Amino acid sequence: MINISFPDGAVRQYEAGVTALDIAKSISEGLARKVLAASVNGQVWDATRPITTDSALKLHTWDDAEGKNTFWHSSAHLMAEAVEAMYPGVKFWVGPALDKGFYYDIDLGGNHISEEDLAAIEKKMNELAKQNNPYQRKEISKSEAVSYFTDKSDQYKLDLLQGLEDGSITFYSQGQFTDLCRGPHIPHTGFIKAIKLTSIAGAYWKGDEKNKMLTRLYGVTFPNQKELDEYIQMLEEAKKRDHRKLGKELGIFTMDDDVGAGLPLWLPNGTVIIEELEKLAKQTEEAAGYKRVVTPHIAKESMYLTSGHLPYYADSMFPPMELDGTKYYLKAMNCPHHHKIFDAEPKSYKDLPFRIAEYGTCYRYEQSGELFGLMRVRCLHMNDAHIYCSKEQFAAEFRAVNEMYIKYFKIFGIDKYVMRLSLHEPTKLGAKYVNEPELWKETETMVRNVLIESDIPFVEVPDEAAFYGPKIDVQIWSAIGREFTLATNQVDFNSGNKFKLNYVNQNNQPEVPLIIHRAPLGTHERFIGFLLEHYAGKFPVWLAPLQVKILPISDKFMDYANQVKDTLKSVGVRVEIDDRSEKIGKKIRDTELSRVPYMLVVGEKEAAEKQLSVRRQGKGDLGTQSLDTFVTMIQDEILHRKAAE
Repeated sequence: MINISFPDGAVRQYEAGVTALDIAKSISEGLARKVLAASVNGQVWDATRPITTDSALKLHTWDDAEGKNTFWHSSAHLMAEAVEAMYPGVKFWVGPALDKGFYYDIDLGGNHISEEDLAAIEKKMNELAKQNNPYQRKEISKSEAVSYFTDKSDQYKLDLLQGLEDGSITFYSQGQFTDLCRGPHIPHTGFIKAIKLTSIAGAYWKGDEKNKMLTRLYGVTFPNQKELDEYIQMLEEAKKRDHRKLGKELGIFTMDDDVGAGLPLWLPNGTVIIEELEKLAKQTEEAAGYKRVVTPHIAKESMYLTSGHLPYYADSMFPPMELDGTKYYLKAMNCPHHHKIFDAEPKSYKDLPFRIAEYGTCYRYEQSGELFGLMRVRCLHMNDAHIYCSKEQFAAEFRAVNEMYIKYFKIFGIDKYVMRLSLHEPTKLGAKYVNEPELWKETETMVRNVLIESDIPFVEVPDEAAFYGPKIDVQIWSAIGREFTLATNQVDFNSGNKFKLNYVNQNNQPEVPLIIHRAPLGTHERFIGFLLEHYAGKFPVWLAPLQVKILPISDKFMDYANQVKDTLKSVGVRVEIDDRSEKIGKKIRDTELSRVPYMLVVGEKEAAEKQLSVRRQGKGDLGTQSLDTFVTMIQDEILHRKAAE
């Protein structure tokens, strides 16, 4: 008999070889019908995999991330089975689950798949799903695996096998499809009830532009049709809110081939938004005791060798420039520069916490296939800051950073969010993570305690920490329910030693500070992309590039329109006059389409009585107001950064 421990602390005994699905059935048949996978001692397994030793068990359903991940990875295999049945001879690279759905990279050989073919593949997937074929796991030796894929002339799987150790290799099969895979998978294909293939794209093998272009087929599946229908509706709304479409329509940013892929040019309207975001950040950080700094866009190779970013991070950095025998790199991150600023002058415990911030420009060499509007770029402007503090100060500082996030969420109307606490994997110390087991344990506990004490929603994610310490990734949801990664909040117990940073403590002894990396507003690029979709281009007044448009009914009232414009400009309102010879109805429609928050219609009555006919974006006619009343109202909206209506 073996002991199975449950999350609520209960322990039950079962025969060795029992599966998570068997255990679920012993609790209730209803639960068993929902179980997709299980965590066994912290590792996600097939629900049908035998458990042979005492274990901690957590069952996963569609309601949790592990369940969805397993469901979508299994759906990728179902899609591959359908494609292979319809296009014999195709070969597959990888087919992972995504945050929403899945994809598979496919070498179609001489075949071709277009958007018009997706419905037929969906039909085949539905046909296969209804067969309730079990996903079967098989442990296999490396030599057998190599022989299997050699017979199939599959260079993609043979390439994957090179990096795998004998004894760790598994195949998964369902129906007529077999693939090299770590798993886990759902019990059988019958769980997959609703299928939608969403798009086709090109993807270089292994992300390398020098390699062959594969076909990447994206899809999403659900356990019922209702959830799929809701998702499709969300996608339709997302198309309307696509930041690339809105960015062009509203004159926010542009891309140009002569400038380069992933290097956005900010147009005047976009620059207004940038300046308003920076103003918000500077005011917030000044009130929180931060000091502003500015650092260069390049640095010598030696600094990045000290930080450990080279060679670890080299693939994400632009190639070096060489001058007088010295290599220089474009700045990919601000932190090493900030460490040098901390070290520029002696520090004592009285100087701590030492907080420095900048909107630093960084350059990352993202692969061409990964670039996406403002969301994945090669030039980014980061709301970066670093806090150097003692261990005793850490909890208060980390809590204050999280409170800054909450403040920003309220300003931007972000109602749904969660913090992902990314932890290290103990078996990867010295390889993926700094080899300081006690410091990992201590700092992860410190971060966890702050989140619990602050009553902030969070989830723990293993094996996703930064190489120098645990981190929090901030996940937010837009107004239509799309999930975005906004920013990060990281603990660093390693860089202080690498850069020989220290301060004199109260015992007059040198001590290495703890470092907090934080970027609550992320980057201009990603955050403005999010805001475009979140607001559907209808920015709150304080953030709108143009806040007021004055619409004279005819040229006869231009003198009064200019008086109104001058008054508003004198108090800092961004205002323009529509002086076109168009009917007032067209002027109103055009201004609505350009998403200007306020329209002021002026005609004979308004000019004579020094009044304004006020219209609000999305709300229509607000009636007549005096100029003074309107000025007071809009100043209040701007000053208090009131949310969009």
